[in-house]
Amino acid sequence: MEAERKEKLKTFAWNICSLVFVVIAWGMFASWQKSPFFPMPGEIYDAFITLSTEGDVEGVSLSSHILWSLIRILTGFGMACLTGIPLGLAMGLWPRLYNSTRAVLEPIRFIPPIAWIPMTIVLLVGFSRYAFLIWLGAFFPIFINTLLSVTRVNPVHINVVKVFGASRWYTIRNIVIPSVTPDIATGMRVGLGIAWMCIVAAEMIGGEMVGVGRLILKYAELMRLAEVIVGMLVIGVIGFIMNEIFIVVERHLFRWRAEISLD
Repeated sequence: MEAERKEKLKTFAWNICSLVFVVIAWGMFASWQKSPFFPMPGEIYDAFITLSTEGDVEGVSLSSHILWSLIRILTGFGMACLTGIPLGLAMGLWPRLYNSTRAVLEPIRFIPPIAWIPMTIVLLVGFSRYAFLIWLGAFFPIFINTLLSVTRVNPVHINVVKVFGASRWYTIRNIVIPSVTPDIATGMRVGLGIAWMCIVAAEMIGGEMVGVGRLILKYAELMRLAEVIVGMLVIGVIGFIMNEIFIVVERHLFRWRAEISLD
C-alpha cells in the first residue's frame, strides 16, 4: 500500500514537472518569436483572468461558455450511449441483423461529423444541431466497442449456464452484459473524447453566442490568439478531468479486471 502511494506521488510529480517544462519552453519560444500571434504564457493567463471576471467582447462570462458547452456535450453523449449501447448489444447478439445492415452502417461510420454540417444547418435548428453532431461523433465508438465486445464473450461461460438449462435472457443478463461492460466503458471514454472534438464545430455553426467553441470563433475573427488559446485549454482541461473521473469509476467498478487499469 505504501509502495503504491509513493508510486502515485512520483507520477504526480513527473506530471507537474512535464507541465512546468512545457510552459517554460512555450515562453522561451514565444520570446524568441516576438510575434503578436504567438502569445507569452503571461498573456494567456491575463486573458483567462479577464474572460473569467469581465467576460468576452459581448460580456458573456467564461463560466457561461463552459456551462453551455457541458450541457451540449452531456446531451449528445448521453444520446449516443442510449442508442449505441442497446444497438451494439442487439447486433452482437443477433449477427444477422448487423450483416443485413452493414452496407448502410459502415459507410456512415467513415463520414466525419464535420461533413454533416451543411445538412445540419439546413435541416436542424437550435439545440438539435449541437446534439446531433456530438451524438454522431460519440455514437460509433460506443456502438462498435459494444458490438465487438459481445463477439468476444468467452463461449465456455455461456455453454456452462446452458448446460444447467439457463434461458437466453438469463444468459444475456448474467453472463453477456457483465462480460462486455468494461469494453462498453472503454468505448464510452473514446466517444467522450470525440464528442469534445465535435463541440467546436457544432458551436461554430450554431446561432447562439454562448459556448467554448463560439468563444474561440469570436476571438479568432479578431485575431486575438491569447483568448483563442484560453478556449482551447479550457476544452483540453475539462476533457482531461472528465476522462480522469471516468478512469476512477472504471477502476472502482471493474476491480476484478486488472487489464482495465492504465497503470
